[in-house]
Amino acid sequence: MHTVRERKKLLSRVRRIRGQMDAVERAIEADRGCFEVLQTLAAARGALNGLVAEIVEDHVRFHVMDPHVKSTSKQARAAEELIEVVRAYVK
Repeated sequence: MHTVRERKKLLSRVRRIRGQMDAVERAIEADRGCFEVLQTLAAARGALNGLVAEIVEDHVRFHVMDPHVKSTSKQARAAEELIEVVRAYVK
């Protein structure tokens, strides 16, 4: 399974996101201004969206597509288009 192979990298990203959320909590506890809290939230959301996009992309590549099918096939092109749409959506 691809998530097992990528476990260390994925867990590092999750830990960074957790750190960003901890920073949001600290900012709120410290009565930081809305702008600072929103900036911190936006960074955390961006990191989370990037993680979601990566996992969806891997899912499409390893579970929806047949890895043995030529990359020029209609199915492969459609999968690449789907990946592009997901990446654009979560950006």
